[in-house]
Amino acid sequence: MEERVYKVMNGTGAWNIALGIVGIVVGVAGGTLLIISGAKLLAGKSKILY
Repeated sequence: MEERVYKVMNGTGAWNIALGIVGIVVGVAGGTLLIISGAKLLAGKSKILY
């Protein structure tokens, strides 16, 4: 019984680590895209008419 619980906990920990890494990668990629799009907006600020 204890061995089964250990295996379940081990699998859960592995999934948590994998999803954490995926979350970090998605966050960094999204942040980079937002910074790039913001820089493009600032660069073209003079061309925008209100």
